[in-house]
This record gives sequence, structure tokens and C-alpha cells, in this order.
Amino acid sequence: MQIDAIQARRVLVDGEFVPATVTVEHGVITAIGAYDEAPEGMILRPADSAYVVPGIVDTHVHINEPGRTTWEGFFSATEAAALGGATTLIDMPLNSIPPTTTTAHLDLKRQASTDQLMVDTGFWGGAIPGNVADLEPLWDAGVFGFKCFLADSGVDEFPPLDPAQFTEALTEIARFGGLMIVHAEDARVLADSPSPSTRSYREFVLSRPDEAETAAIQQVLDGARETGARVHILHLSSARALDRIAAAKAEGLPVTVETCPHYLSFSAETIPDAAPQFKCCPPIRDGGNREALWQALREGIIDCIVSDHSPATAEEKNRGGGDLQQAWGGVSGLQVGFSVLAQEARRRAVPLADLSRWMSRNTADLAGLAQKGRIAVGADADFAVYDTNAEFRIEATRLAHRNPISAYDGIRYGGRVTRSVVRGNAIDVERVDHTFGKQLVRP
Repeated sequence: MQIDAIQARRVLVDGEFVPATVTVEHGVITAIGAYDEAPEGMILRPADSAYVVPGIVDTHVHINEPGRTTWEGFFSATEAAALGGATTLIDMPLNSIPPTTTTAHLDLKRQASTDQLMVDTGFWGGAIPGNVADLEPLWDAGVFGFKCFLADSGVDEFPPLDPAQFTEALTEIARFGGLMIVHAEDARVLADSPSPSTRSYREFVLSRPDEAETAAIQQVLDGARETGARVHILHLSSARALDRIAAAKAEGLPVTVETCPHYLSFSAETIPDAAPQFKCCPPIRDGGNREALWQALREGIIDCIVSDHSPATAEEKNRGGGDLQQAWGGVSGLQVGFSVLAQEARRRAVPLADLSRWMSRNTADLAGLAQKGRIAVGADADFAVYDTNAEFRIEATRLAHRNPISAYDGIRYGGRVTRSVVRGNAIDVERVDHTFGKQLVRP
């Protein structure tokens, strides 16, 4: 239903939860007034125990369509997003076939997503060997930036950049003012690390050591210093990189950093062996590392939290029969990330307003989406309603993700998203039956 206002006891406005009535016209917030106002029309009134935050802006999602739609697709991914409070997504340039590395391939993405979007969705471009001439046309066509790998991506159609190619791409991106987002693991470090077939999670982590991240991140920071390009470090796993990131920020380098719910929720010592639902690259590390990532968020060294939703079929996840080197790497958490982290934040006395900022405002700012990620006059009327009285147990088979595989399966949480609103369209989180979303282009 299209709402004319949302009226709640706890609405996040300017970093504080306040009683408020937020008026909506044509999908845009037009006024924020007192709670006891009596607006006309269709009014959404959440329970008194609920918190109204800006819709989550998830800038790291692998939707995989076209080409690997059996892994995930626009309909299933955006439905999962809507059910979990994410009202804006930006799709990664892989693992679709073809990847989003030319304007022709971007057109195919847009065609594939037509009439399938439950939430607003934009697209990253890709930087691979040989496509430097494609970067500015992609930028002009509205991609939000360019993803590259410094080590094997796992799919042949999206090869990594070597150091010279990385510098060449950064130089070009700096020329037109673009943004490079980097999967920062170093190919040489990984090649020198033992990676035998193993069912042991501990041995798998040893095959993706902290040094792989720290070396690659140093390359990214050096590249930003040399070229002036804006850079963003994807899915930071290793806390050992935090000091050099903090120093780069103090130096004034144009660098931002993200981490993910699975790095903030799980720890290596509690992950069972031969459990591919927990496999991701870079890997989930130990509990001390996890707490250091939380501290880095508090200190502003890490800027934002994204899902890195990277699903696959059961066949791919179980490839090798428990051999973690063969299983596809990626955690499916798009639908549950905010609710999971709201509880993890409570355990650490982290304010919900801070969590919202890391998952909505800061990610929107990363992508240049000034109308997203905030409850303010002139912003899109995108909301997530989170209720601490609505406990739930995650069941992978009941998630909207195309494949019922999740590291969060079976865990009970004390609170969940009970309603999402996309540009004034209130979505029933028990069943999404309308395609409210639109395709986004870079402003």
C-alpha cells in the first residue's frame, strides 16, 4: 500500500530516536512533525516497541542474473532485501554472465532486471584486464563505480588485475573522478600459502592469511596516493590492516572501508569443520579479530557494513563433499543482516542509531545517493521498521534467497524487521507481491 505518513514513537531523525510523524507525498518525505499530529490519508503506525530507521542501503550484493540465475536472480534477491529492511541495493558486476564490464553488458543487466525489482537497484561496473577504454563509457552510463580483484575471483570471466593493470585502471578512473572498489587479497601471498584439500575450517583460514589482506590493502593505499583515485576496500576481514588504514585516512587519502555481518557475528573458533555455508573469502577470523572490527567501526576507521550476499546452488556450496577449498565461497545474509547485527550491537552496547548509520547513511554516501539512507525532508520515503518484541528463529528454507543455504540457519534473534517501505510503498514482510523497485543510475 502507498502510505501518506508514518507515525511512530521512535523515528531516527538527525541521529536521535524521537517521536515523530513523517509525511510522504509521491514517495518523498515532505515534512517531519510532532508525534501527535493528525495527518490525513493512509497512516502506517508501528508498534510502540518498534524503531523506524532509514531503509538499509546494501552496496555489495551479488545478484548473478543473467547467466547464473540458478544461484540468485533479481526477483529473489530484491524480495529477500525487502523482507529484511534493505530498500536499496547495488549489484556487483560478477558473477553474472556476462559480467558488467562494458556498456553492452550493462544493458543486458538492465534488461534482465526489468519488472523484477522489489527494491531500488543500481549497478557497479567491473575493471578487468583489457577494458580500460570501457570504464568512462560505463561511468557515463550510470554505474556507481568499478570493482576489481587483485587475486583470482573464482570465475574465469572476471580475471584479476596485476599491479601494472591496477595502476593503469586507477589512473583512468582518477581522470574522470570515478571510484574503484577493491577485493583486496594479494595473489602472491595466496600462492605462497598452503592450500591443501581440507575439511578443517582452521586450515582453510591458514590458506587465506591476514597478510594476503594487509599486502593488498597496502597496494590499494599506495595506488590512491600515486594516482589520486578514490578507493574503497571491500569486505574487510583482517583487523591487522586497521593501523595502516587509519594512517591513510589521517594522511587524507580518499579511502573508505566496509565490513560484513558475518565478520561481526561469527568467530573462527566456533565454526564447525566441513560447513561450507560459512566459507567466504577473505575468511571469518577469530573472536578477538571480530571485536577489533567492532571497535574500528566505533572509531570511524571502518565506514560501513554491507551484506556481501554471495549465494550459490547447493551443488556448488557442497562441491567436494565438505572440502572447503572446493566449495563455493560466499555467505547468504541479505535478508537477515540488519536484524542479526541489531542484536549483536545490543550485546556490545552499540546504539542502534550507529548501526543504522553504518548500514544506510554511510553506504548511501559511498554511492553518492543523497536521497537515500536518511529520514529527512526531500529524501526518498524509504524506511525499515525494527521491533525488539518480534523475536524470530532463522530458517534457511523460509528465506526468500533462491537457495536455502545460510550460515545463520537455526539461530534465534531477539528482534526483527517487521515492515519495509520503498518510496512510500509499505511492504508486507510476510509476502512481497508487487515490484515497487526501480533501476538506479549514478546521480
